[in-house]
Amino acid sequence: MPRCLDCADLGHLVFLPRGDAALTRRAREESALWAVVVRFNRRRSRYERQGVLVEEAALARAEARCLADAEARRRRRARDAGRRAVEDERFVAEFAAQVRRLFPGCPAERALAIAAHAGARGSGRVGRSAAGRALSEEAVTSAVVASVRHVDTPYDRLIMSGVPRGEARERIAEDVREVVRGWGGRPLRIPAAGHRARGAGTTSRTSEKR
Repeated sequence: MPRCLDCADLGHLVFLPRGDAALTRRAREESALWAVVVRFNRRRSRYERQGVLVEEAALARAEARCLADAEARRRRRARDAGRRAVEDERFVAEFAAQVRRLFPGCPAERALAIAAHAGARGSGRVGRSAAGRALSEEAVTSAVVASVRHVDTPYDRLIMSGVPRGEARERIAEDVREVVRGWGGRPLRIPAAGHRARGAGTTSRTSEKR
């Protein structure tokens, strides 16, 4: 049976919306009594967390704790960002070296551009897949083919003119092979639209997201 907050002895609590994990955690730690607030999502047929009810004094103490270490958390975020930047730079260099190993005729600047594009953090491209992170030959080749397709052929213009994706790929397949041959790569079997590269964990549409 539904009951009001006062009837449930929760009327003295204040609502803290979700969104700040550190503040929520500390408010719960400081509050002798707290409760989770949920709302039923009819479209998804499930309850979803909205926030928590905590004691007002506890929330004030939690906010003070968060303010006290805000600078430390800012410095930690900066350090983490710097560490990720170093990791990304190293990965791009390794990916570009693998491109040059498989395609020795590929210009160094182009190899770096392919690596940076394929491995952009949060992009969902092939360089971020497990196979890409492992520098597998198939993943690197997929990234090279995608770059050639978009940069060295009229593929994008065909797509913009309304040509279906599969047909556009077929039209430019020989152009891709010619560029790859010029870079010293092994003969290619250009996958059809929607092909899933083995081990890449993503469809060609995703791996070539631009």
